[in-house]
Amino acid sequence: MLSLISPDIQPSSAYQGASLTLPNPSGVLEATSVEAGRHGLRHQVLSPMETLGQSISTIAPSTSPTMTIPLVFAVAGNGTWLAYLLATLSVLLIALCIRSFARDSASPGSLYVYATSTLPPAVGALTAWALLLAYIATGSSVIGGFVNYGMVVLQTLTPFRSTSLLTPVLLAVSVTALSVWIAWRDVRISARLMLWIEGSSALLIAIVLAAILGRHGFHVDLQQLRLQGASVQGIRLGMVLALFSFVGFESATTLGHEAHQPLRTIPRAVLQSAILCGLFFILAAYGETLGYRPTGNNLGETTAPFHLLSGLVGMPVFGPLVDIGVLISMFAATLGCITAAARVLLLMSHNRLCHQSLRRIHPRNQTPGAAVLVVGTLAGLPAAWLAGHGASGSDIYGWMGSFATYGFITVYGLVAIALPIALHRRHKLNPGYVALSVAATAAMLLALEGSLYPIPPRPYSWLPYLYLAYLAVTSAWFLATRHRSSKLG
Repeated sequence: MLSLISPDIQPSSAYQGASLTLPNPSGVLEATSVEAGRHGLRHQVLSPMETLGQSISTIAPSTSPTMTIPLVFAVAGNGTWLAYLLATLSVLLIALCIRSFARDSASPGSLYVYATSTLPPAVGALTAWALLLAYIATGSSVIGGFVNYGMVVLQTLTPFRSTSLLTPVLLAVSVTALSVWIAWRDVRISARLMLWIEGSSALLIAIVLAAILGRHGFHVDLQQLRLQGASVQGIRLGMVLALFSFVGFESATTLGHEAHQPLRTIPRAVLQSAILCGLFFILAAYGETLGYRPTGNNLGETTAPFHLLSGLVGMPVFGPLVDIGVLISMFAATLGCITAAARVLLLMSHNRLCHQSLRRIHPRNQTPGAAVLVVGTLAGLPAAWLAGHGASGSDIYGWMGSFATYGFITVYGLVAIALPIALHRRHKLNPGYVALSVAATAAMLLALEGSLYPIPPRPYSWLPYLYLAYLAVTSAWFLATRHRSSKLG
C-alpha cells in the first residue's frame, strides 16, 4: 500500500475490499473504507489485451508516422531516428516510475492518485487539473488529425473538392459525437474497438516500411547513422516534438477498477505500450527518412507521406488504405482520450475538486456518463471552433498537441518526484530507485526547457503562458474551495 491517502488495492487482499482514502479540498485527509464498486464502474471486465488497447489507442501509434514524424524531420533531419530513440528512453524512465506505483495502487485517477498519495494536497490538485487538461487537449489534437485525414480521404476517393469551412467543422463534430456515444455506452466495446483499429492501421504502415527497407537492400543508411546535416539543437528540439508521439501511454492506469487483475495487467500495459510504440516510431522515422530521400520531396512539408512512399515501393493501393487507417486511428485516439479523461474527472468529482454531479454513473452502462459528456464537449469545441475559423487539421493537431504536452510533462515530472518519497514510506527505497527518479525528472526538465527555448513561432510561443494561466486559475479554485471547507468545518 502506497500510503493512507491513496485509493489503493492491497495485493494480498480481495479487490472488493480495497480501502479508498481520498484527499479533500480542506487538506484534511478523510479515510473512508468502501468497496471497489464505490465509483459505480464495472469491475474487472477488461482483459490484459483490452487494457493494453487503452494505452495503445491513446498513443495512436499509426498517427505519428503520418503527422508527427514529418514535424520532427523538419527540425532534426537525418537525426530524426535519434530524436525518437532519446524520446523512447525518456518515456521508458517515466514508465518505470509509473509501473512502481501501479504495482501497488489502482484507481480511475491514475497518475493524479500517485502524486496525491505522496505530495501535498495542493500539488495533488494541480496534478489532477494538469492531467485532465493533457487528455482533453490531446483529444482536441487528434480531432484535428481526423479533420486533416478526413479531407485527404474525401479528396482522394471522391470527386469532393469543396473548400467550405462547414466540412471540417462537421468532421470535428461527428468524430466527437461518435466517440462520446461509444465511451458512454460500454467500456468493453471501446477497448476492443480501439485495439483492433490501431493494430490494423499500424500493420498497413509496417508493411510499407518493410517494403521500403527491402527496396534499399536492408543496408545501414550511413547518412542517418552519421547524422549528416543534423545539429544538436535540432535533435534536441526533435526529441521534444517526438515526446508527443508517446503522450497517453500511461492511460491504462485510468482503468484501475475495470481492468482484470489491475495490479498485474496495468503495469505491464504501461511498459509494453512504451516499448512497442518506441520501437515502431524509431523504425518509422528511419524508414520514412530513407524512403523520401531519393524523391526530391521534403518529408517535413508533407501531410500524407504514405501516398508517395507506397507508390515508390509498388503498392499504390496502400496509400489510400493507410489514409483511411489513420483516419480511423484518429477516431480511436479521440475515444481513448475521452475514456481516460472521463475517469480522471470522475475521481476528481469524488475528491471534491469539481462539481459532484460529475460522479454520476449510468445505471445500466456503468460508465461515467456525465463526465464523458463534459470532456467530450471540451475536447470537441476547440477543434470545431478552430476549423470553423480556417485552421487546417494539421495546424489544430500541432497546436493542441503541443499544449497537451505541457500537461503531460508536468504530471510525469511530479510522479517521478513522488516515487522515492512513496518508496521511502514503504521502506523500499534503494539507490536504484533514487537514480531512476533523478533521471526521469531530469528528462522532463530537459523536455520542458527544449519546448521553451529557442522561442518557437506564434502561436506556439503563446502556449506556455496559456498553460500557466490555466494552472493559476485551477490552483486559485482549489485554495478557495479549501478555505470554504475549512470555514464550514
